[in-house]
Amino acid sequence: MASSSGTKEGVPRSLSRKISRASTMGDPATDENMILPSSLPSIAPILRVANEVEKDNARVAYLCRFHAFEKAHNMDPQSSGRGVRQFKTYLLHRLEKEEEGTKPQLARSDPSEIQKYYQNFYEKNIKEGEYTKKPEEMAKIYQIAKILYEVLRTVVPSEKIDDETQRYAKKVEEKREQYEHYNILPLYAVGVKPAIMELPEIKAALQALCNVNNLPVLKMPEDRDILDWLSSVFGFQKGNVANQREHLILLLANIDIRNKNLANYAQLDSSTVQHLMDKTFKNYGSWCNYLHHKSNLKFPQGADRQQLELLYIALYLLIWGEASNIRFMPECICYIFHNMANEIHGILFSNVHHVSGGTYQTAPHGEESFLRDVVTPIYEVMRREARGNKGGKGSHSAWRNYDDLNEYFWSDKCFRLRWPMDCKADFFVNSAERQPAHVGRNQVTAGKRMPKTNFVEVRTFWHLYRSFDRMWIFFILAFQAMVIVAWNSSGSLAAIFDEDVFKRILSIFITSAFLNFLQATLDVVLSWNALRSLKSTQILRYLLKFAVAACWVVVLPIGYSSSVQNPTGLVKFFSSWGRQWQNQSFYNYCVAIYLIPNILAALLFLLPPLRRSMERSNWQIIILLMWWAQPKLYVGRGMHEDMFSLLKYTVFWIMLLISKLAFSYYVEILPLVEPTKTIMGMSVGNYEWHEFFPNLTHNIGVVIAIWAPIVLVYFMDAQIWYAIFSTIFGGIYGAFSHLGEIRTLGMLRSRFESVPSAFSERLVPSSKEETKKNQLQEDSLERKNIAKFSQVWNEFIFSMRMEDLINNRERDLLLVPDSSSDVSVVQWPPFLLASKIPIALDMAKDFKGKEDADLFKKIKNDDYMHSGVIECYETLKAILLELLEDQGDRMIIEQICDEVKVSIDQGRFLSEFRMSGMPSLNDKLEKLLDHLQVDDDDEEVDKSQIINVLQDIMEIITQDVMTKGHEILEKDHRRHQGNPNDTKEQKFEKIDISLTQKRSWREKVVRLHLLLTVKESAINVPMNLEARRRITFFANSLFMSMPNAPEVRKMLSFSVLTPYYKEDVLYSEEELYKENEDGISILFYLQKIYPEEWKNFEDRTTDPKCDSKEKTDLIRQWVSYRGQTLSRTVRGMMYYRQALELQCFLDYAKDSDIFSGYRTINMNDHKALMERAKALADLKFTYVVSCQVYGAQKKSSDKREQSCYKNILNLMLTYPSLRVAYIDEREETINGKPQKVFYSVLVKGGDKLDEEIYRIKLPGPPTEIGEGKPENQNHAIIFTRGEALQTIDMNQDNYLEEAFKMRNVLEEFLKEHHGQRRPTILGLREHIFTGSVSSLAWFMSNQETSFVTIGQRILANPLRVRFHYGHPDIFDRIFHLTRGGISKASKIINLSEDIFSGFNSTLRGGYITHHEYIQVGKGRDVGMNQISLFEAKVANGNGEQTLSRDVYRLGRRFDFFRMLSFYFTTVGFYFSSMVTVLTVYVFLYGRLYMVLSGLERRILEDQTIRQSKALEEALATQSVFQLGLLLVLPMVMEIGLERGFRTALGDFIIMQLQLASVFFTFQLGTKAHYYGRTILHGGSKYRATGRGFVVFHAKFADNYRMYSRSHFVKGLELVILLVVYEVYGESYRSSNLYLFITFSMWFLVASWLFAPFVFNPSGFEWQKTVDDWTDWKRWMGNRGGIGISPDKSWESWWDGEQEHLKCINIRGRVLEIILAFRFFIYQYGIVYHLDIAHGSRSVLVYGLSWFVMATVLLVLKMVSMGRRRFGTDFQLMFRILKALLFLGFISVMTVLFVVCGLTISDLFAAVLAFMPTGWALLLIGQACRPCLKGIGMWESIMELARAYECIMGLVIFMPIVILSWFPFVSEFQTRLLFNQAFSRGLQISMILAGKKDKTN
Repeated sequence: MASSSGTKEGVPRSLSRKISRASTMGDPATDENMILPSSLPSIAPILRVANEVEKDNARVAYLCRFHAFEKAHNMDPQSSGRGVRQFKTYLLHRLEKEEEGTKPQLARSDPSEIQKYYQNFYEKNIKEGEYTKKPEEMAKIYQIAKILYEVLRTVVPSEKIDDETQRYAKKVEEKREQYEHYNILPLYAVGVKPAIMELPEIKAALQALCNVNNLPVLKMPEDRDILDWLSSVFGFQKGNVANQREHLILLLANIDIRNKNLANYAQLDSSTVQHLMDKTFKNYGSWCNYLHHKSNLKFPQGADRQQLELLYIALYLLIWGEASNIRFMPECICYIFHNMANEIHGILFSNVHHVSGGTYQTAPHGEESFLRDVVTPIYEVMRREARGNKGGKGSHSAWRNYDDLNEYFWSDKCFRLRWPMDCKADFFVNSAERQPAHVGRNQVTAGKRMPKTNFVEVRTFWHLYRSFDRMWIFFILAFQAMVIVAWNSSGSLAAIFDEDVFKRILSIFITSAFLNFLQATLDVVLSWNALRSLKSTQILRYLLKFAVAACWVVVLPIGYSSSVQNPTGLVKFFSSWGRQWQNQSFYNYCVAIYLIPNILAALLFLLPPLRRSMERSNWQIIILLMWWAQPKLYVGRGMHEDMFSLLKYTVFWIMLLISKLAFSYYVEILPLVEPTKTIMGMSVGNYEWHEFFPNLTHNIGVVIAIWAPIVLVYFMDAQIWYAIFSTIFGGIYGAFSHLGEIRTLGMLRSRFESVPSAFSERLVPSSKEETKKNQLQEDSLERKNIAKFSQVWNEFIFSMRMEDLINNRERDLLLVPDSSSDVSVVQWPPFLLASKIPIALDMAKDFKGKEDADLFKKIKNDDYMHSGVIECYETLKAILLELLEDQGDRMIIEQICDEVKVSIDQGRFLSEFRMSGMPSLNDKLEKLLDHLQVDDDDEEVDKSQIINVLQDIMEIITQDVMTKGHEILEKDHRRHQGNPNDTKEQKFEKIDISLTQKRSWREKVVRLHLLLTVKESAINVPMNLEARRRITFFANSLFMSMPNAPEVRKMLSFSVLTPYYKEDVLYSEEELYKENEDGISILFYLQKIYPEEWKNFEDRTTDPKCDSKEKTDLIRQWVSYRGQTLSRTVRGMMYYRQALELQCFLDYAKDSDIFSGYRTINMNDHKALMERAKALADLKFTYVVSCQVYGAQKKSSDKREQSCYKNILNLMLTYPSLRVAYIDEREETINGKPQKVFYSVLVKGGDKLDEEIYRIKLPGPPTEIGEGKPENQNHAIIFTRGEALQTIDMNQDNYLEEAFKMRNVLEEFLKEHHGQRRPTILGLREHIFTGSVSSLAWFMSNQETSFVTIGQRILANPLRVRFHYGHPDIFDRIFHLTRGGISKASKIINLSEDIFSGFNSTLRGGYITHHEYIQVGKGRDVGMNQISLFEAKVANGNGEQTLSRDVYRLGRRFDFFRMLSFYFTTVGFYFSSMVTVLTVYVFLYGRLYMVLSGLERRILEDQTIRQSKALEEALATQSVFQLGLLLVLPMVMEIGLERGFRTALGDFIIMQLQLASVFFTFQLGTKAHYYGRTILHGGSKYRATGRGFVVFHAKFADNYRMYSRSHFVKGLELVILLVVYEVYGESYRSSNLYLFITFSMWFLVASWLFAPFVFNPSGFEWQKTVDDWTDWKRWMGNRGGIGISPDKSWESWWDGEQEHLKCINIRGRVLEIILAFRFFIYQYGIVYHLDIAHGSRSVLVYGLSWFVMATVLLVLKMVSMGRRRFGTDFQLMFRILKALLFLGFISVMTVLFVVCGLTISDLFAAVLAFMPTGWALLLIGQACRPCLKGIGMWESIMELARAYECIMGLVIFMPIVILSWFPFVSEFQTRLLFNQAFSRGLQISMILAGKKDKTN
């Protein structure tokens, strides 16, 4: 008997003997997949089959499990694999239990049982099902049959298997391949073929691929198609071949159908293959030309060209499909393709090897040989290089990232790799790790480390200058010129024409020469690590540039000095060099020569087509000419725009620069010139401290202190001007795009008449012939268009009902009737006709005139009223005629209607009909319609009531309303007099009650009832704000400019890709009801936030048949659809499919079907049409969710992971066309050792579980090399289909009405913009749906909305610098898959992976547009801490962008004005944010210097200076930026544009009242801190922000940890600066001036210190404050150490905060120390102002202060050491020591007070002086950590740090405690935080306080 551990050799044939029970793994009922080890994947199908057949035959299921156990034991007899022992134990116990419980049912023994079962299974399912079941069902059946036979062979001895069983098994084996699980196309299925396989375009594409004539046969059996043949040549994987086969067929079919007429469809068009060929190989062709190598796309004479083209395309796709991480390296793929294409040519034509000269070996390769020989060696290089990143801590320059490795293939050096690749080539060398002695086949011997390629990402701010040098040079030269003009004249600009002034202005060229020299130096220094990879011509260029710049630095100053009369100083020194050139114009000649390159550049700027063609040219002569101006590079060539675009953005920037420079001159520079001259002329004799440089002339220190902040503002304020101009231009452009024309329900009602025609024009495809034909029958065309509009509109309304945005009544009011055939007027939705009929009735009743025409004129004045009256009349007539069964009754109705018609025609309606009877008729009609709508079980009672009311109605009509009604009845009575039966029966009692069950008839009744009864209230339908927004946006978008819609069949095909990691899929029941610390559950919270939606949901789910589990599932969905969950995203994206199916129906249905309605047609009658619609939807749309860890979640025993797996599986089962891609990790035994093997797997929903479609082996773990998200996208991108790809994030949503516009948007790819360019990325706008949660969420939502609308609108046009900012942009898929994918993935540097795909697209000649007629929903972070994490992540990303090669190349290769646009909209915004904060520091430190040295007192005593307000005015600019007003401007414009300017103004005021400025000022600090730190020290990382509902209180310790370094430390430093400035400057100036200058700074300080608490729910609640204090004390006191997380101990956190200092180089450490030195100025300045100093200016005073400082630190150290040494064992000694120290302190203080003249104010001053000094020592200590650890001082530093943290915490906590004492503060804060909710009457305070109504 085998033991459960599997250590014995044998395994039992029977389990009849008892075994001792061990504890089982998990519950035996659980699905075995839960605990299936990754090393036993082949067991899973057997266990699945066991579960599948268990209901049918439990004994066979037992035998299957037994076989699974045997197989597992044979695969791993030692149970060495992870989890194998547990699995075997569990299975063994289950088998033991089942052996007793199951008995054979069909036979006496197991062998007979399984044979019988197998035969029955075959006959029942396969024999009969072959021609009746769908391919996916058959695939599953064949899978089961195969495994049953495998089990059968182990149970039945081979000689006892009967012939019939063997015959069946043989048939299964033969046909099994025809029934593999498929993705979209069941290519080899026989029997029932799905509609998609009957499409002629699919057949044609398949036929073209199956053409293998002329191809040499390489293996038997013969290859089925071109891809099989390629696979046998190169050894591609089976999964890859199958995947790319379907991919290629779909591409060909979709391209082919667009240019074809369906009538004569035979085969693929040659132009189709040519078009795909051109798109696929455009990059390859460009690469060959760039390297001057002949392309290997060869087409010999007489060859089958189409076959060859398909071979090349298929080869490229197969390489790409298996390339794994190499997909990020497009030119590496080009290199691989280049060599493999050559091999193909050799095999097919020459048969001679181009390297060896021998004949080609046509022996087939084994599967995986391509992966093994080509992909894995390159992957291993990437993997080794990525280790140099050291988890984000390594320097970028120490390892080669994706770009470096790819750019190796930009030079012909790459051909040294040879083919097959030589693994000893330099590309494979990496010396970061020494290789072991035994080097394997794919390993590399270590040698010299390979250098970076072309560019080095060095951490320095100099990158900003290097990348945007032209901008900095322009601003610096303009500043110099303006200062010269202001200095040398009265300030008038006319002074430029003064000869002396002009001559001085010419000195700017000297500055320019120095700046160019700096640029040339930076080029050399920053490229040092890449020098070995550069071509010799590039190195020569760098050196020559450096030499020429150095020459100009010498020549221009000499020339200038020689042209100056009476030179002095430095000019005299240079002029002595240049005496030999006495000619005055020498300098002018120099300048002229110096400017030649700039003049040439300007000429080329004005001729963009010339510049473009020169840059793209590969001619040697052009390359030589361009060599000096721009080094040749594979990307970034010819990015210049056309003339018109150029003109637009040039005008924009010229206007902006004129405004900026004029403002700078008149407000910042000119007013400061006079005071500066005065200050420079003053002499200051006595300083208030020890002045080391008393003889400095012109008070240069003061001049620097005054001008430095102004210079910083000058460089920053262009950002403010950009905000102003972009707001104005964006607003104008938006208005011209028709945005916001329909923004209210009133506007919608007034324009609704034209909505159907706009819909037909935009969203209904029309061919020219149809248009001509229909011009003749305009009326029928209009009816058809309205019918089509009604289908789409009604689906939109139904979707909003399903989303619970509207209730049933609102739904009925918004619906447009499907059928219009029995009514002569257009049937508008009832919400437009609300109250029209009651008003018309009142008008008729009260009408006093005699003429019919007057009454009809009044009614016709209102079109809606007129059509409503006619519709009511005609509908009522139709209802009555259908309801009455008796012919005589119907004739009476007909006669009454004839009477009406005749009286109207003859103008005697009012005389023939009494209007006074109308109200009573109306009441009875309402009653009748009520009865007709009732669902009553008692049909008889119902019928009698209907008859009674009907008779009442006829009585009123004939007696009260008609003057001659009795005549009609009498006529009828006379007609029936002869028949005695008729007289007994009463009139109007025969009715057809069955009509009430007909859906279309009921809809008619409901609509008529609404028309008659709905009053004014319907004007506000719908009530829900989100529903209103969607309806108005959809209607408005129909009037915007968009391409016409093609037919679905001819539209571009597209995919949607969503990366998912471990976020929420669907909230579990536990999560719904789990209460937070305030007793609030998510469900309760959402019920309060969305009360009307909850009520609508309850109305929708009141079905009594619905059991409690179903109801719970529906609630889970309702909650999840209001969060940021995967299920919300998937539901939204699947609307695309729903929309396509409806659009197919409208494209191909007959007119009669369209009129009868999409929802009402009989599916059985239109089966072919619906099947075709589904087939076309499959052809055009694919949705792949890349659930990276789905495989791990499947196997995990963790409850949350299992929940995610089940929820994802449920999504696949709910949406059959949804596909999930994941990375599967398996353990496989290779050479006797278990190794991890990785696969990319695609699955779809099956019957109950997922079904695997493709499995492609990977060279290693794909996510180890790059950033997680782009790697996740990259592994799944091979499973996407189509020509376009939309990237959708996990926090997005979509709307059905927007999905209808998708085919219009995709047409943008076919529109040519400006010449021959077509877009490569289409930008779409987003709607932020998380704005209603709190005021913070609202601010964030507004900020984000303004960016994704007005911000991106202006970036796309006119500035032409829109990139890709994440989602939901649509990519030209083929363009991007041949150019590196849809994102970049290098670790850390590509942290903001999305924007880099925009950079890449632009650099490679792409064109990016932005479209606002379609929108996608997006969620944003809603809590303060999440928002800060998001801002930190974006700032980190921008810091890394600053260092990147992409930004450098774009900055250098854009023209000047486009470069300005690029700078100010990307990294420039973050740099300006940092400069804003820096300005405050520079200003205050300048003032600190002036105050403490006494210079400010001397200067302000001068009257001219005292009256000048120049500095304050200049600094006011900075506060505009700081208060976040820059972000508010575009918001106000966009809200004004789309919702009206009154709303915008109101929103702006409310935002300010809710402290939006505090929030934006706080986030400014976040941006500045993380951006600056990233550039200096790195430390960027992906920060998971969490996307839940945030209404919880963040603890003080959490906030302290998060904001301590970014805000609190800086805020407290500014507090000390401001206090010192106030205290020591108070005596000689009014406080008004001080307040004016420092107000914005105090505001900044307050925001930075207290915003996290102001915006923290329950931040000022007393109990919470007490709890926070306890928690913080505990955290501060806990010891740190290995394994203790930062949120548990201050020590661990403090250690983590210095992470960035652990791996920085010596340059970084020195910089840290220099920055820390600023804190010493306080002590130096303040000690001279102490009373105890008695006015002494001696340096000894400063020396003594250091003695005091050292003494204090020493005493503290003694106390701390004493506590440690004597605290426990020598308690008495320690107490005595403390007493002595205390007495000593008292005596010293007494002496100082009595003898030395120390005062109380001195003590406070000493705190201000010594606290910063201690902090400086602490910072220096942290920077010198290794040294201090070496000498044992680190513990002291840590104790000092702890003391400082305690003090900082106390300072920040005290105001919170004080405010918490007052209860009203907490109330006020709640009101402030949740105003949106209050205004909607929600119980937020109740939510926060947790006073939940338990009855809920």
